[in-house]
Amino acid sequence: MRKVLLSLVAVAAIVIPAWAGKYNKAVSVGDKAPTFSGLPAVHNGEETSVSLPDLKDDVVVLVFLANHCPVVLQYEDRVIDFTKDYKDKGVRVVGISVSAMDQDKLPGIKAYMKDHKSNYVYAYDESQTIGRAYGATNTPQFFVLDKERKIRYTGAMDDNPNEARVSKNYLRDAVDAVLKGENPPVEETRAVGCGISYKKS
Repeated sequence: MRKVLLSLVAVAAIVIPAWAGKYNKAVSVGDKAPTFSGLPAVHNGEETSVSLPDLKDDVVVLVFLANHCPVVLQYEDRVIDFTKDYKDKGVRVVGISVSAMDQDKLPGIKAYMKDHKSNYVYAYDESQTIGRAYGATNTPQFFVLDKERKIRYTGAMDDNPNEARVSKNYLRDAVDAVLKGENPPVEETRAVGCGISYKKS
């Protein structure tokens, strides 16, 4: 499956570490994470809802996704593997779509998760409020929240959409550090992927 997905898009991307706030203009590392409640979601094939205050995990990883995005498809197996590797370590992965495209709405999310056997919670925010609050600009884009729900990392999962060429695992390094009570070695990177289109206010 990975080989098929890798052939979908050839993206040459170099993710350059930066000081917090360089790439994200809405939030910075150390900020309290914007909250959300009652987002319709899918988990294990069933429709549900998700609220940030209800999540009691030590770490929450939010990832902004869009089913239509080929870069998201390239990362899907990696997100599934990450969720599996950290599910017993007090880490919860929550995907969020804010896209207005039909395939990115709740019915499309349900079909997508069934097709890919996705194991994380995947929510939909029609209002796009959450995406704006987090300053999400691309899919996939990741945010690591600690126990106090402060943002500890924001940006890309790793340094290359082509899994075979990955040399730096920013997300895993950040989560491992937070679980140990330490600062991530890299706190912010540029998110690489499909741009998010927001409705005019």
